[in-house]
Amino acid sequence: MIKFWSYNRELKKYKKKIHSKINKSLNSGQIFFGNELSDFERKFTKKYKSKYGVAVGSGTDALFIALKSLGIKKGDEVITAANTAIPTISAIRSTGASPKLVDIGNDYLIDPSKIEKEITNNTKAIIPVHLYGQTCEMDKIVKISNKYKLKIVEDCAQSQGAKFKNRFCGTIGELGCFSFYPTKILGAYGDGGFILTNDYNLYTKIKRIRFYGIETVDKKNKYFNKYYSNEDGINSRLDEIQAGILNFKLSIIEKLIARRRHLASLYFKELISTKLKLPLVRKRSDHVFHLFTIYHPRRNKIIKKLKEDSIETKIIYPYPIHKMNAYKRIFQNNKRLKNSEVKSKGIFCLPIYPELTDKEVKRVCKSIKRILAKIA
Repeated sequence: MIKFWSYNRELKKYKKKIHSKINKSLNSGQIFFGNELSDFERKFTKKYKSKYGVAVGSGTDALFIALKSLGIKKGDEVITAANTAIPTISAIRSTGASPKLVDIGNDYLIDPSKIEKEITNNTKAIIPVHLYGQTCEMDKIVKISNKYKLKIVEDCAQSQGAKFKNRFCGTIGELGCFSFYPTKILGAYGDGGFILTNDYNLYTKIKRIRFYGIETVDKKNKYFNKYYSNEDGINSRLDEIQAGILNFKLSIIEKLIARRRHLASLYFKELISTKLKLPLVRKRSDHVFHLFTIYHPRRNKIIKKLKEDSIETKIIYPYPIHKMNAYKRIFQNNKRLKNSEVKSKGIFCLPIYPELTDKEVKRVCKSIKRILAKIA
Protein backbone atom coordinates (compact mmCIF):
# COMPACT_ATOMS: atom_id res chain seq x y z
CA MET A 1 0.00 0.00 0.00
CA ILE A 2 1.27 3.44 -0.93
CA LYS A 3 -0.16 5.48 1.90
CA PHE A 4 -1.25 9.07 1.43
CA TRP A 5 0.86 10.05 4.43
CA SER A 6 2.62 8.38 7.34
CA TYR A 7 5.09 9.58 9.94
CA ASN A 8 6.53 6.08 10.46
CA ARG A 9 9.18 6.38 7.77
CA GLU A 10 10.24 9.78 9.06
CA LEU A 11 10.44 8.46 12.61
CA LYS A 12 12.54 5.52 11.49
CA LYS A 13 14.89 7.77 9.54
CA TYR A 14 15.39 10.36 12.30
CA LYS A 15 14.67 8.16 15.32
CA LYS A 16 17.88 8.94 17.22
CA LYS A 17 17.54 12.71 16.78
CA ILE A 18 13.86 12.76 17.71
CA HIS A 19 14.27 10.48 20.73
CA SER A 20 17.21 12.58 21.86
CA LYS A 21 15.04 15.72 21.74
CA ILE A 22 12.22 14.02 23.63
CA ASN A 23 14.57 12.74 26.34
CA LYS A 24 16.23 16.14 26.66
CA SER A 25 12.86 17.81 27.13
CA LEU A 26 11.69 15.28 29.70
CA ASN A 27 14.96 15.47 31.65
CA SER A 28 14.99 19.27 31.67
CA GLY A 29 12.44 19.46 34.48
CA GLN A 30 10.24 21.79 32.43
CA ILE A 31 7.12 20.72 30.55
CA PHE A 32 6.02 24.20 29.41
CA PHE A 33 7.75 27.51 28.61
CA GLY A 34 11.28 26.13 28.80
CA ASN A 35 14.41 26.53 26.69
CA GLU A 36 13.18 24.40 23.79
CA LEU A 37 10.17 26.65 23.32
CA SER A 38 12.08 29.93 23.54
CA ASP A 39 14.70 28.48 21.20
CA PHE A 40 12.07 27.41 18.69
CA GLU A 41 10.23 30.73 18.80
CA ARG A 42 13.47 32.59 18.15
CA LYS A 43 14.63 30.34 15.31
CA PHE A 44 11.25 30.12 13.54
CA THR A 45 10.77 33.89 13.69
CA LYS A 46 14.29 34.57 12.40
CA LYS A 47 14.04 31.98 9.62
CA TYR A 48 10.88 33.51 8.21
CA LYS A 49 12.20 37.05 8.53
CA SER A 50 9.69 38.44 11.01
CA LYS A 51 10.31 40.58 14.08
CA TYR A 52 8.17 38.68 16.57
CA GLY A 53 6.81 35.18 16.92
CA VAL A 54 4.70 33.26 19.40
CA ALA A 55 4.09 29.50 19.54
CA VAL A 56 0.60 28.35 20.52
CA GLY A 57 -1.36 25.14 20.97
CA SER A 58 -2.67 24.67 17.42
CA GLY A 59 -3.18 26.32 14.07
CA THR A 60 -6.80 26.96 14.98
CA ASP A 61 -5.71 28.71 18.17
CA ALA A 62 -3.25 30.77 16.13
CA LEU A 63 -6.06 32.11 13.93
CA PHE A 64 -8.38 32.75 16.87
CA ILE A 65 -5.72 34.53 18.94
CA ALA A 66 -4.59 36.58 15.93
CA LEU A 67 -8.15 37.77 15.28
CA LYS A 68 -8.72 38.43 18.97
CA SER A 69 -5.52 40.49 19.19
CA LEU A 70 -6.94 42.70 16.42
CA GLY A 71 -10.10 43.27 18.44
CA ILE A 72 -12.34 41.26 16.06
CA LYS A 73 -15.65 40.72 17.85
CA LYS A 74 -19.36 40.11 17.52
CA GLY A 75 -20.89 42.21 14.76
CA ASP A 76 -17.67 42.24 12.71
CA GLU A 77 -17.17 40.41 9.43
CA VAL A 78 -14.08 38.57 8.22
CA ILE A 79 -13.61 37.66 4.56
CA THR A 80 -12.04 34.33 3.57
CA ALA A 81 -12.16 31.60 0.91
CA ALA A 82 -15.12 29.26 0.45
CA ASN A 83 -12.92 26.18 0.08
CA THR A 84 -10.89 26.60 3.24
CA ALA A 85 -10.55 24.14 6.12
CA ILE A 86 -13.18 24.21 8.85
CA PRO A 87 -10.71 25.67 11.43
CA THR A 88 -10.51 28.97 9.51
CA ILE A 89 -14.27 29.40 9.91
CA SER A 90 -14.27 28.02 13.45
CA ALA A 91 -11.68 30.61 14.51
CA ILE A 92 -13.71 33.47 13.03
CA ARG A 93 -16.92 32.24 14.66
CA SER A 94 -15.17 31.83 18.02
CA THR A 95 -14.49 35.57 18.15
CA GLY A 96 -18.22 36.23 17.62
CA ALA A 97 -17.59 37.62 14.14
CA SER A 98 -19.26 36.43 10.93
CA PRO A 99 -17.31 34.87 8.05
CA LYS A 100 -17.95 36.14 4.52
CA LEU A 101 -17.00 33.69 1.78
CA VAL A 102 -15.34 34.51 -1.54
CA ASP A 103 -15.06 32.19 -4.54
CA ILE A 104 -11.76 30.77 -5.77
CA GLY A 105 -9.79 30.98 -8.99
CA ASN A 106 -8.28 28.15 -11.05
CA ASP A 107 -5.35 28.00 -8.63
CA TYR A 108 -7.81 26.98 -5.86
CA LEU A 109 -7.00 30.16 -3.95
CA ILE A 110 -9.25 33.09 -3.06
CA ASP A 111 -10.00 35.19 -6.14
CA PRO A 112 -8.92 38.79 -5.32
CA SER A 113 -11.18 40.20 -8.05
CA LYS A 114 -14.21 39.01 -6.10
CA ILE A 115 -13.27 40.29 -2.65
CA GLU A 116 -14.53 43.88 -2.94
CA LYS A 117 -18.09 42.71 -3.69
CA GLU A 118 -18.24 41.14 -0.21
CA ILE A 119 -16.95 44.14 1.75
CA THR A 120 -19.47 45.99 3.94
CA ASN A 121 -19.21 48.58 6.71
CA ASN A 122 -18.85 45.67 9.15
CA THR A 123 -15.89 44.08 7.39
CA LYS A 124 -12.75 44.32 9.53
CA ALA A 125 -10.32 41.74 8.18
CA ILE A 126 -9.38 39.36 5.36
CA ILE A 127 -7.97 35.87 5.87
CA PRO A 128 -6.23 34.78 2.66
CA VAL A 129 -5.73 31.02 2.87
CA HIS A 130 -2.49 29.91 1.22
CA LEU A 131 -3.84 26.51 0.23
CA TYR A 132 -1.96 23.36 -0.86
CA GLY A 133 1.46 25.05 -0.57
CA GLN A 134 1.05 28.15 -2.73
CA THR A 135 0.51 31.77 -1.70
CA CYS A 136 -2.47 33.86 -2.69
CA GLU A 137 -2.05 36.93 -4.93
CA MET A 138 -1.02 39.06 -1.99
CA ASP A 139 -0.26 42.30 -3.81
CA LYS A 140 -3.87 42.52 -4.96
CA ILE A 141 -5.19 41.60 -1.52
CA VAL A 142 -2.94 44.14 0.22
CA LYS A 143 -4.12 46.83 -2.20
CA ILE A 144 -7.76 46.06 -1.30
CA SER A 145 -7.00 45.97 2.42
CA ASN A 146 -5.31 49.36 2.25
CA LYS A 147 -8.19 50.86 0.28
CA TYR A 148 -10.78 49.75 2.85
CA LYS A 149 -8.53 49.88 5.93
CA LEU A 150 -8.84 46.14 6.60
CA LYS A 151 -6.42 43.93 8.52
CA ILE A 152 -4.86 40.84 6.95
CA VAL A 153 -4.41 37.58 8.85
CA GLU A 154 -2.63 35.06 6.63
CA ASP A 155 -3.62 31.42 7.04
CA CYS A 156 -0.32 29.65 6.33
CA ALA A 157 -1.25 26.23 7.70
CA GLN A 158 -0.46 24.54 4.37
CA SER A 159 2.22 26.85 3.04
CA GLN A 160 5.12 27.27 5.44
CA GLY A 161 8.19 28.29 3.44
CA ALA A 162 6.20 29.42 0.40
CA LYS A 163 6.94 32.88 -0.99
CA PHE A 164 5.12 35.57 -2.93
CA LYS A 165 7.44 37.87 -4.84
CA ASN A 166 10.32 36.65 -2.67
CA ARG A 167 8.51 37.38 0.61
CA PHE A 168 7.65 34.54 2.95
CA CYS A 169 3.97 33.92 3.51
CA GLY A 170 2.94 35.01 6.99
CA THR A 171 4.98 38.21 6.81
CA ILE A 172 2.92 40.20 4.31
CA GLY A 173 -0.19 40.94 6.38
CA GLU A 174 -0.46 42.13 9.97
CA LEU A 175 -0.31 38.56 11.22
CA GLY A 176 0.66 35.15 9.86
CA CYS A 177 -0.71 31.91 11.35
CA PHE A 178 0.85 28.46 11.04
CA SER A 179 -0.08 24.91 11.96
CA PHE A 180 2.24 22.13 13.12
CA TYR A 181 -0.34 19.36 12.79
CA PRO A 182 1.65 16.20 11.94
CA THR A 183 0.85 16.24 8.20
CA LYS A 184 2.06 19.81 7.65
CA ILE A 185 5.28 21.03 6.06
CA LEU A 186 6.73 21.29 9.58
CA GLY A 187 4.80 18.71 11.57
CA ALA A 188 4.92 17.97 15.28
CA TYR A 189 3.92 14.61 16.76
CA GLY A 190 0.85 16.30 18.18
CA ASP A 191 -0.77 19.70 17.80
CA GLY A 192 0.94 23.07 17.61
CA GLY A 193 0.71 26.48 15.98
CA PHE A 194 2.56 29.76 15.51
CA ILE A 195 1.86 33.45 14.96
CA LEU A 196 4.23 35.87 13.24
CA THR A 197 3.95 39.66 13.33
CA ASN A 198 6.08 42.76 12.90
CA ASP A 199 3.88 44.75 15.30
CA TYR A 200 5.23 44.87 18.86
CA ASN A 201 1.89 45.79 20.42
CA LEU A 202 0.19 42.85 18.72
CA TYR A 203 3.03 40.60 19.86
CA THR A 204 2.63 41.53 23.54
CA LYS A 205 -1.13 41.11 23.28
CA ILE A 206 -0.78 37.67 21.68
CA LYS A 207 1.61 36.60 24.44
CA ARG A 208 -0.98 37.58 27.03
CA ILE A 209 -3.93 36.00 25.27
CA ARG A 210 -2.22 32.61 24.86
CA PHE A 211 -1.64 32.35 28.64
CA TYR A 212 -4.81 33.44 30.44
CA GLY A 213 -4.04 37.13 29.89
CA ILE A 214 -0.97 37.02 32.15
CA GLU A 215 1.71 39.61 31.35
CA THR A 216 5.02 37.94 30.39
CA VAL A 217 6.67 40.63 28.24
CA ASP A 218 6.34 44.10 29.79
CA LYS A 219 8.55 44.10 32.88
CA LYS A 220 7.27 47.57 33.83
CA ASN A 221 3.79 46.17 34.33
CA LYS A 222 3.27 45.74 38.07
CA TYR A 223 1.68 42.36 37.42
CA PHE A 224 4.56 41.07 35.29
CA ASN A 225 4.80 37.27 35.59
CA LYS A 226 2.21 37.28 38.37
CA TYR A 227 -0.91 35.15 38.35
CA TYR A 228 -3.08 38.08 37.35
CA SER A 229 -5.13 38.35 34.17
CA ASN A 230 -4.53 41.65 32.38
CA GLU A 231 -7.05 40.82 29.65
CA ASP A 232 -9.36 38.03 28.60
CA GLY A 233 -7.13 35.14 27.54
CA ILE A 234 -7.10 31.40 26.93
CA ASN A 235 -4.80 28.44 27.49
CA SER A 236 -2.84 27.72 24.31
CA ARG A 237 0.62 26.33 24.96
CA LEU A 238 3.16 24.44 22.87
CA ASP A 239 4.84 21.98 25.23
CA GLU A 240 8.58 21.39 25.47
CA ILE A 241 8.48 17.94 23.85
CA GLN A 242 6.76 19.22 20.72
CA ALA A 243 9.01 22.30 20.68
CA GLY A 244 12.06 20.05 20.83
CA ILE A 245 10.86 17.89 17.94
CA LEU A 246 10.04 20.99 15.91
CA ASN A 247 13.45 22.49 16.67
CA PHE A 248 15.11 19.47 15.10
CA LYS A 249 12.78 19.37 12.09
CA LEU A 250 13.18 23.11 11.51
CA SER A 251 16.93 22.50 11.10
CA ILE A 252 16.22 20.25 8.07
CA ILE A 253 13.12 22.03 6.72
CA GLU A 254 14.78 23.20 3.49
CA LYS A 255 15.79 19.62 2.73
CA LEU A 256 12.21 18.45 3.36
CA ILE A 257 10.72 21.16 1.13
CA ALA A 258 13.26 20.43 -1.63
CA ARG A 259 12.18 16.79 -1.54
CA ARG A 260 8.52 17.76 -1.90
CA ARG A 261 9.38 19.93 -4.90
CA HIS A 262 11.33 17.08 -6.47
CA LEU A 263 8.41 14.68 -6.08
CA ALA A 264 6.06 17.30 -7.53
CA SER A 265 8.36 17.66 -10.55
CA LEU A 266 8.08 13.90 -11.12
CA TYR A 267 4.30 14.08 -11.03
CA PHE A 268 4.32 16.97 -13.52
CA LYS A 269 6.68 15.10 -15.84
CA GLU A 270 4.69 11.87 -15.76
CA LEU A 271 1.18 13.33 -15.86
CA ILE A 272 1.55 16.43 -18.06
CA SER A 273 0.26 14.58 -21.16
CA THR A 274 -2.91 13.29 -19.43
CA LYS A 275 -6.32 14.92 -19.22
CA LEU A 276 -5.87 15.63 -15.54
CA LYS A 277 -5.79 19.27 -14.48
CA LEU A 278 -2.47 19.58 -12.68
CA PRO A 279 -1.63 22.25 -10.07
CA LEU A 280 -1.44 25.77 -11.51
CA VAL A 281 1.88 27.17 -10.29
CA ARG A 282 2.14 30.93 -10.69
CA LYS A 283 5.46 32.49 -11.70
CA ARG A 284 5.48 34.92 -8.77
CA SER A 285 4.98 32.19 -6.18
CA ASP A 286 7.39 29.64 -4.72
CA HIS A 287 5.22 26.55 -4.20
CA VAL A 288 6.17 24.15 -1.36
CA PHE A 289 3.73 21.36 -2.35
CA HIS A 290 2.18 20.53 0.96
CA LEU A 291 -0.31 18.74 -1.28
CA PHE A 292 -0.34 17.76 -4.95
CA THR A 293 -3.92 18.54 -5.91
CA ILE A 294 -5.32 17.48 -9.28
CA TYR A 295 -8.74 17.64 -10.92
CA HIS A 296 -10.79 15.29 -13.07
CA PRO A 297 -14.58 15.16 -13.54
CA ARG A 298 -14.51 11.39 -12.95
CA ARG A 299 -12.54 11.69 -9.74
CA ASN A 300 -14.50 9.11 -7.75
CA LYS A 301 -13.91 6.42 -10.35
CA ILE A 302 -10.19 7.18 -10.41
CA ILE A 303 -9.92 7.13 -6.62
CA LYS A 304 -11.75 3.80 -6.45
CA LYS A 305 -9.43 2.22 -9.00
CA LEU A 306 -6.33 3.63 -7.29
CA LYS A 307 -7.50 2.10 -4.04
CA GLU A 308 -7.80 -1.25 -5.80
CA ASP A 309 -4.18 -0.73 -6.84
CA SER A 310 -3.27 -0.14 -3.17
CA ILE A 311 -2.75 3.59 -3.63
CA GLU A 312 -4.27 5.93 -1.06
CA THR A 313 -5.53 9.41 -1.97
CA LYS A 314 -7.44 12.17 -0.15
CA ILE A 315 -9.98 14.80 -1.15
CA ILE A 316 -9.01 18.15 0.39
CA TYR A 317 -11.66 19.46 0.59
CA PRO A 318 -14.75 17.54 -0.60
CA TYR A 319 -17.30 20.14 0.55
CA PRO A 320 -17.13 23.94 0.39
CA ILE A 321 -17.87 25.57 3.75
CA HIS A 322 -21.28 26.90 2.67
CA LYS A 323 -22.45 23.35 1.84
CA MET A 324 -21.84 22.01 5.35
CA ASN A 325 -24.80 21.58 7.73
CA ALA A 326 -23.09 23.58 10.46
CA TYR A 327 -22.86 26.68 8.26
CA LYS A 328 -25.65 26.44 5.65
CA ARG A 329 -27.94 28.74 7.60
CA ILE A 330 -25.43 31.59 7.72
CA PHE A 331 -24.57 31.47 4.01
CA GLN A 332 -27.81 32.00 2.16
CA ASN A 333 -26.53 33.66 -1.02
CA ASN A 334 -24.26 31.07 -2.65
CA LYS A 335 -24.54 32.15 -6.29
CA ARG A 336 -21.09 33.74 -6.18
CA LEU A 337 -19.35 30.54 -5.06
CA LYS A 338 -19.82 28.36 -8.13
CA ASN A 339 -16.14 27.71 -8.85
CA SER A 340 -15.62 26.41 -5.32
CA GLU A 341 -18.54 24.02 -5.82
CA VAL A 342 -17.34 22.80 -9.22
CA LYS A 343 -13.76 22.27 -8.08
CA SER A 344 -14.83 20.41 -4.91
CA LYS A 345 -16.52 17.75 -7.06
CA GLY A 346 -13.39 16.89 -9.01
CA ILE A 347 -10.30 17.63 -6.91
CA PHE A 348 -8.22 15.00 -5.15
CA CYS A 349 -4.68 14.81 -3.79
CA LEU A 350 -1.93 12.34 -4.57
CA PRO A 351 0.62 11.17 -1.99
CA ILE A 352 3.46 13.65 -1.54
CA TYR A 353 5.72 13.70 1.51
CA PRO A 354 9.51 13.66 1.88
CA GLU A 355 9.86 9.95 2.63
CA LEU A 356 7.90 8.87 -0.45
CA THR A 357 10.23 7.31 -3.01
CA ASP A 358 10.63 8.23 -6.69
CA LYS A 359 9.70 4.67 -7.54
CA GLU A 360 6.42 4.98 -5.64
CA VAL A 361 5.52 8.23 -7.39
CA LYS A 362 6.15 6.59 -10.76
CA ARG A 363 3.96 3.65 -9.75
CA VAL A 364 1.17 6.08 -8.80
CA CYS A 365 1.50 7.79 -12.18
CA LYS A 366 1.57 4.51 -14.09
CA SER A 367 -1.60 3.40 -12.34
CA ILE A 368 -3.36 6.71 -13.04
CA LYS A 369 -2.47 6.62 -16.74
CA ARG A 370 -3.76 3.06 -17.03
CA ILE A 371 -7.01 4.03 -15.29
CA LEU A 372 -7.48 7.11 -17.48
CA ALA A 373 -6.99 5.05 -20.63
CA LYS A 374 -9.86 2.79 -19.60
CA ILE A 375 -12.33 5.53 -18.60
CA ALA A 376 -11.61 7.94 -21.46
